[in-house]
Amino acid sequence: MTITLTRRRLMTTASAAVALGVVGAPRAFAATPKDTLVEAWAFDDIITMDPGEAFEISTAEVTGNTYDTLVKLNIADTSTVAPGIAESWSASEDGLTYTFKIKQGIKFASGNPITAEDVAYSFERAVKLNKNPAFILQQFGLTGDNVAENTKAVDASTFQFKVDKPYATSFVLNCLTATVGAIVDKKLVASHAAKTTPSKDYPYDNDFGNAWLKTNYAGSGPFKLREWRANELVVMERNDNYYGEKAKLKRVIYRFLKESSGQRLALEAGDVDVARNLSPNDYAAILNAKNIKTDAREKGTVYYLGLNQKNQYLSKPEVREAIKYLVDYDAIGATLIKGVGTIHQSFLPKGILGSIDDQPYKLDVAKAKSLLEKAGLKDGFKVTMDVRSLEPISSIAQSMQQTFAQAGITLELIPGDGKQTLTKYRARNHDIYIGDWGADYWDPNSNAETFTSNPDNSDTPKSKTLAWRNAWEVPELTKETAEALLERDTPKRKAMYEDLQRKVLAEGPFVVIYQKTEIAGYRADLKNYKLGPTFDTNFKNMISKD
Repeated sequence: MTITLTRRRLMTTASAAVALGVVGAPRAFAATPKDTLVEAWAFDDIITMDPGEAFEISTAEVTGNTYDTLVKLNIADTSTVAPGIAESWSASEDGLTYTFKIKQGIKFASGNPITAEDVAYSFERAVKLNKNPAFILQQFGLTGDNVAENTKAVDASTFQFKVDKPYATSFVLNCLTATVGAIVDKKLVASHAAKTTPSKDYPYDNDFGNAWLKTNYAGSGPFKLREWRANELVVMERNDNYYGEKAKLKRVIYRFLKESSGQRLALEAGDVDVARNLSPNDYAAILNAKNIKTDAREKGTVYYLGLNQKNQYLSKPEVREAIKYLVDYDAIGATLIKGVGTIHQSFLPKGILGSIDDQPYKLDVAKAKSLLEKAGLKDGFKVTMDVRSLEPISSIAQSMQQTFAQAGITLELIPGDGKQTLTKYRARNHDIYIGDWGADYWDPNSNAETFTSNPDNSDTPKSKTLAWRNAWEVPELTKETAEALLERDTPKRKAMYEDLQRKVLAEGPFVVIYQKTEIAGYRADLKNYKLGPTFDTNFKNMISKD
């Protein structure tokens, strides 16, 4: 197939996706090709494809399939990591220096060899760009001034990483599995670097290829990114230069289709191979359908409310507590998230060290009213909530709109797509935000660092955690979070995270509602379709078709 024909086909695919989204026609698509996996998916949260900047759940699935890291999560045993482009690694006795040996003879999709210099460049650009995920590397003491010294190529096959404190080895390795640790092709990316004017906030004369990499690709994973068009499609093609077992299929196409009913109709008709955003009702409807199978996997993702402490009402501790009593957890669990989630009220998802399953809150309007009266708000108040227009988030927000009203709180819902709501939230311009947070790496600090630490509450901090996004200034919890990070005795460390969760439950501006169970319906002719434990381990390279 020529490139011209392939592009024409992709254009047809996008048009068909739009048609199905608008009219719900079950036969809008042609049958899927034997060499192609087609997934119906809502990925309106994608903002950039640069792994040094990307911090959205949908993007992570794409980067997880198109980039590689030094080490990666072992999905067969999430308490360990597996080799990525590094064949081996070691830590010095003092716990401050990590040395990685790079596999020999491996290449990027471009054909350029992967060397330790590419690893060093990838770390340097991520730290200096200082985008949302940079804190994962910066927490090891890396800054723009010292990153070149502390992350360097000793020789072509040896990369050395120096940290500022003797962290638990498992913590350091788990952090390096995050998207921000993806290795980019230095030669290719540097050739697309754009000139910039140094300033106080960005003292560098180039953008390290950031503008180009937002929509382009420079990785080494089993697939390479062919194209992304916002709210239309994402196309990945097999990377024949991949050092591991080659992908079974030639390409993967994600078609943007938001509505659950449209996804189910397309799946039943055979117009797509996989439906990813099915509602509980649509999921139940296909459980016994002919020629359709299902998969479900509990993820390290929690759905929560973020209450901005800049708001005069939400900053009152009694109001925060009242809101926790104005969520109908039982009804949400029994109907709106049935099969796609379980009620969970703490910030660490089940499966991660130290997670607790305390559920102290339930719908109690009388108690909420009493707390509001104590706060001097007997007659209630008005507040807004930014809501991504996607189920079950929209229905959960509407449920809370009704229960809040019972206590006199008028909740105005502001709908938007994932990019709109996230951008507003990251700028701290919200009142209440409802959304999800997935662990960036399989360690309790991944969530603790963001929910309980806010070392700088100014408008221009180095680290913009969720505590910062909600203007929650907590010096004591920030200190305790740092202490838990350095505790090398596992039972003691576990107890420290349990304590942090209970303090956030009681005092924090977060209302954690449930933990996600990701589901998928797929055509029976697919082999080896499996969801992973995290949002970046839904791997596609082993999938094939009969």
